Amino acid sequence: MNFSPENLIKNEKPLFIYWFRRIFVNDWLIKLFAVIITLSLWYGVTGLRAPITTRLNRVTLSPRISNDLEITNSPPEEVDLVITGDKNRIAQINKENLVVSLDLTEVQAGDRTIQLTPESVNVELPTGVRLEEIQPNRIAISLERVEEREIAVRVETEGSLADGFEIYNQNVVPPKVRVRGPASYIRSLDFVSTESIGIEDRRQDFIAQQVPLNIINPKVTVLDAVVDVAFDVGERRIERLFSIPYQTETRLGVANAIVYGPRSIIEKLQTENLQVIEETPAEGKPTLRVVVPEELQNQVQVKSVKFRE
Repeated sequence: MNFSPENLIKNEKPLFIYWFRRIFVNDWLIKLFAVIITLSLWYGVTGLRAPITTRLNRVTLSPRISNDLEITNSPPEEVDLVITGDKNRIAQINKENLVVSLDLTEVQAGDRTIQLTPESVNVELPTGVRLEEIQPNRIAISLERVEEREIAVRVETEGSLADGFEIYNQNVVPPKVRVRGPASYIRSLDFVSTESIGIEDRRQDFIAQQVPLNIINPKVTVLDAVVDVAFDVGERRIERLFSIPYQTETRLGVANAIVYGPRSIIEKLQTENLQVIEETPAEGKPTLRVVVPEELQNQVQVKSVKFRE
């Protein structure tokens, strides 16, 4: 084969024409159709993946705080998110499953204004979807130190005892319970109430066990959740005035005494059942005292006495 310069120059034009026809002329209709399909596929894919920007309204906001602090105001519980990303991926997002986590564990107690930015929160979004903006972009937070203290229990009842009966005493075990919450709330509490205990038609002693305690403020937690309450129930008590003549070694007169006890006992009690005695302490002046019969000392009491000579 002759590769002389003259032959190469002579063959250059036919070679160029050959390849031109092979690439652009031969089967041109099939090749044009393939190009159209390729362009259509490229447009479709790139068109679907073109980023879009949208807004997700009312997404749950969840602040995380230190264990020894409590939020005492009412910051927004929901925020709006502006996101950018692939249309298909955004369409798959269920905002009901989204939670915007705000880390406040390093924030100190006090009234604070917190900036909400894509960098300061954490929210799980699909790959390729980006958080652009949060609205509102700042919130007010009041953080207060948490305290524990013991507080008295107050018994709440409902209904009425049997006619002619009353509650003599209520013994709560334990009498005080521990509560936990923001300092200002805890310090303002004087007592914590039990749930209402039914006493309808009761006429004798009884014990209400495992009675739940009732705290209205949701920011205060009762650490001792239940108590037992023992009720002493007896006949309704009345007062009665007795005029008791007396004569001691040094005095003579009348004692006007108010005696208090169950109705049936007080109504049967006679003046002669009561006695005025004179007591002389080791040091000091003699004093007078009204006493009731020994068998009644645990049932009736002398509430007040005035001595007249």
